[in-house]
Formats: sequence, C-alpha cells, structure tokens
Amino acid sequence: MAFEGLTEKLQGAFRKLTGKGKLTEQDVKEGMREVRMALLDADVNYGVAKSFIRRVTEKCTGQEVTDSLTPGQQIVKIVNDELVELMGGTVAKLTWSSSTPTIYMLCGLQGAGKTTMCAKLAGYLARQGKKPMLAACDIYRPAAIRQLQVVGEKVGAMVYEKGTQDPVRTALEAVEQARYYGRDVLIIDTAGRLHIDVELMKELERIRDAVHPQEILLVVDAMTGQDAVNVAQTFNEKLNVDGVILTKLDGDTRGGAALSVREVTGKPIKFSGVGEKLTEIEPFYPDRMASRILGNGDIMTLIEQASEAIDEEKSVQMMERIQKDGITLEDFLEQMQSMKKMGGLQKMLNMLPGVKLEQEVDENALKVPEAIIRSMTPRERRNPNLLNASRRRRIASGSGTSVQQVNQLIRQFDQSRQMIKQLQSGAGRHKLRQLMKGMQ
Repeated sequence: MAFEGLTEKLQGAFRKLTGKGKLTEQDVKEGMREVRMALLDADVNYGVAKSFIRRVTEKCTGQEVTDSLTPGQQIVKIVNDELVELMGGTVAKLTWSSSTPTIYMLCGLQGAGKTTMCAKLAGYLARQGKKPMLAACDIYRPAAIRQLQVVGEKVGAMVYEKGTQDPVRTALEAVEQARYYGRDVLIIDTAGRLHIDVELMKELERIRDAVHPQEILLVVDAMTGQDAVNVAQTFNEKLNVDGVILTKLDGDTRGGAALSVREVTGKPIKFSGVGEKLTEIEPFYPDRMASRILGNGDIMTLIEQASEAIDEEKSVQMMERIQKDGITLEDFLEQMQSMKKMGGLQKMLNMLPGVKLEQEVDENALKVPEAIIRSMTPRERRNPNLLNASRRRRIASGSGTSVQQVNQLIRQFDQSRQMIKQLQSGAGRHKLRQLMKGMQ
C-alpha cells in the first residue's frame, strides 16, 4: 500500500500529542521532530521537509492551539492542511486549446510508464466524451510503437505511427491526421532514456517547438522517491513542463515524490496512476491524498469509483426487485462484478477511514463464489430454493469446487436475505432511517 510506512510513523507521532490534555512547546518540538523524521524516511526532499516543519511549528505554537481544549487534534488538522498546500492546494485540471486538436506531449525517463500512461490518459479523456488520437514518437525503444498500438486499441484510441522517421515529422503529420479524422485530442508519446542526456532534450525541444503543445506533462515514477524530484526539476528547467503525472502510486511508494515534486518544481501533479489496468488513472486531489497519508481514507474517490462502476438504472431496478421479491444470487453476482470494476476488495478497504489491514486481502476469494453462481442455471440463481442435494453436486462439479463450498455460499446468501427482510420490516426501516439521519 502506498504511503503505508509514512502513515504509521505520522500516526505514532500524533498519538503522543493527542493523548495529552495540554501541550507545552517542548511537546510540540518533540512531535515535530518525529514528523520530520517520518518525512525524511519517506524520501521527502530535505529542503521541503525542513520548510514544511517550520511552517507547521509556527502554526502549532500559536495562541489558537495552545488555548484549545484539544490541542493535539488541532495539530493534526494543521499538518493535514499543510500537506494539502504542499501538494498544490487544489486539483489542477487539464487546460484546453481554442483550436483543434488540443495537444498533450508526454515526456519522461524510460521505465516510468510513459507509453502506458498515454493510453490511460486517452481512455480517461474518452470517458469524458473526447475523441483522442495517439502519436508514436518514440522511435528508439524496441517495440515502443507496437506497445502504443496495443494499448491504444484497448482504450479505443487511434494511433498514428510512421516507423523510425524523424519524430518531429511524425508529430507534425499526426496533428494533420487528427484534424482530418476529427480527433479533438492528440497525445504524443515521446522517447525516454535511462538517464537525462543532451540529445534527448534537444529532440523534445524540437517536437515542442514544432507542434506547440497545449501542455507538456512529465511522467514520473513515484517509486523512485527523491530521484523523481531531481528528474522533474531537470525536465522543468529544459522544457518548462505544465504538470506532472505520477505513476505506480499503488505500489510500495514511500511518498517522497508526491510530497516534494510540487514544492521543488512549482508545477502541479495532475494525474496519478494507481494500478496496472488501463482504467486505473485518477485526477490528483491534494486534499484526498493528504487524507490517505494521514490514514483517514479516501471516501470521495471511493464514491466516484462506485458511481462509475455501478449502472444507476440497473441499481434502481435491482432495489425495486429486492424490495418486491427479495435478493437473488444474480444480484450477488452483479455486486461482485461491480466490486471488480472498482479495483477489488483490497483497494476499496484501503480507502476506508480507520481500516488497517494486517495482511493482503486474497482477491481470489471472490473467484470461488463467482464460479459457483455461474455454474447455476438462470432459474436456480433466481430461485435458490430449487438447490437440492443433486443440483448442488452438479454445481460443485461444474465450478471445480466442493459441495461444502457450495453449501457455505448458500448459507451466506440466506443470512444476507434474512438481514434484508429485517430491514424491510417496520422496525428495520426505523433503524435505517435513524442510521441515515446520523450520517447527515
């Protein structure tokens, strides 16, 4: 899980502060020392960590905190607010050109995930109603063009490529092709290197000067920590980038890049890659990221992902059907499909506040009930009362499971059905209304 080490250390420091009724300057000083060490251990740039602690300390020793009834909680709020500011304050959206197509030029070192991110961004914009085209201008890395074609096809984006001809010429031709085919967005995949060199920068400058992109977006590997910040600084000095995209933010990321790159370069983080799937790209919300870092979850992103994964019309129909006839195994299957679209159980639990997983969630656990339900006939799914012993043996054989596993699923299903019946009763509806009132 990203930021896990940083989150644990920050929470340890805060526990000492929130456990005291009144805080002295020495308490604050010791608490900030632990916060500073947590940031440095997370590979946050030294200068960034130093200035962050200075700002937080100044606010923590103010009259408002020292006179507060809950000074520890005030300090946690101050740290949260400063983390949000450190990462940009507000979400930085893409800007759009007044003429078609709007051109985004992606650059970065080799291995950062730039080519895949081109397709992720194209897919994201397509879901917003845009018609993207990709331009293959990385002519050096073996199979880079083919890779762009494969991922482009998966997200439904046209790919323009001209083999190993001069990438500047390819970029210019791609602009004309985008206009010809009515594509309103052109995303240019440029060449990377294992390290920054003069030739690479010259080529990127030539492409930039030829097509005048609306935005130059630097793709940075979040797992490289402070090295990612150094890369961002150099690219920004040469190309004057407009924003940063962090990749691999779902991995064992210590957090240094996310917390340092905005402060060092002055350029906002616009997107983050949060998984290997081509749909796993998110706008970068500093307030939500600060909440994740402090261990408070990210409910807003979870809600957004749920609304994308769950068809609203189907949900209404399902609720009406459940109220009339009760839940069926087909409903069970639909909910599992929705959960998979949202990135799986592990990802959902990581976004819930206060949930700390001691070990990785077994995502394969969903495969067994799914296989069992798929081995049933539609009639059996809609009416589980039909599932006698012989039918259960047939289902176990067809799903590659045991009769015991089939029985276990049916028991779980019956318990869910009983719970829903209770909620539909008068007392249950009253409890539900009380619950909803408390959440408002």
